[in-house]
Amino acid sequence: MNWQSNVMKILFIGDIVGSVGREMVKEQVAKLKEQYQLDLVIGNGENAAHGKGITRKIYNQLRNYGLDVITMGNHTFAKDDLYQFIHEADRLVRPGNMEPLTFGNHTIILEVKGKKVAISNLCGEVFMHQVVDSPFYCMEDILQQVEADIYLVDLHAEATSEKIAFAYHFADRVQAIVGTHTHVQTADERIIDGCATITDLGMCGAYRSVLGRDVDEIVTRFTTNEKTKYKIAEGPGIFCGVIVEIDDETNRAINIQRIQVRPEER
Repeated sequence: MNWQSNVMKILFIGDIVGSVGREMVKEQVAKLKEQYQLDLVIGNGENAAHGKGITRKIYNQLRNYGLDVITMGNHTFAKDDLYQFIHEADRLVRPGNMEPLTFGNHTIILEVKGKKVAISNLCGEVFMHQVVDSPFYCMEDILQQVEADIYLVDLHAEATSEKIAFAYHFADRVQAIVGTHTHVQTADERIIDGCATITDLGMCGAYRSVLGRDVDEIVTRFTTNEKTKYKIAEGPGIFCGVIVEIDDETNRAINIQRIQVRPEER
């Protein structure tokens, strides 16, 4: 892919799972920043604290590793610690259609290369709990209420059909829509009407795992119905995401490239 200089380059990182995922972020973001001269780095941190939620310490850690914005998902409020610092976490974005609605921001605006860039976080409705409104309706409200040059969306959703439909519906008004939550990177990255989209970014976490969790524990649960602990897998990690290019003149996406670094490639 031919990367151009007159563009905004954005790295979107898939669900960061536990300490292995955080280490992969620490290792890879610095390399990718140097290689691609990135202007903005956005990562999903809803699984960053041992697979569920985020803490103040881990929020600061991920910021120090180079993340400009941390999006969340259905496990946003899994750690009580979040209530103590979310009002201070000005680079953390939580789903705008998931309860509780009174904590944190669903959209933040940053100035990047002289442009106003809005980063929003929404949850899908299918198979999700505590979702109180359609992401379609919420996104319409955001577009009406938030003035920006560029709109970026992390849609944290279970159903691939919901994420794809959302992308087609908003493609002509939004510059990038990335799916998170299912932890398996999809091979459908594309540009639709100047909008870069992928159904799921994948994850950063242990490569030998079941979506970041311990293989033996999950197999036991499936084969015996035994209740198991929430054990995060350990070992060599995988890093998944995409890099998106947005043209400086048209404010439309022109390139999207999947990034996947497996243990043998490190």
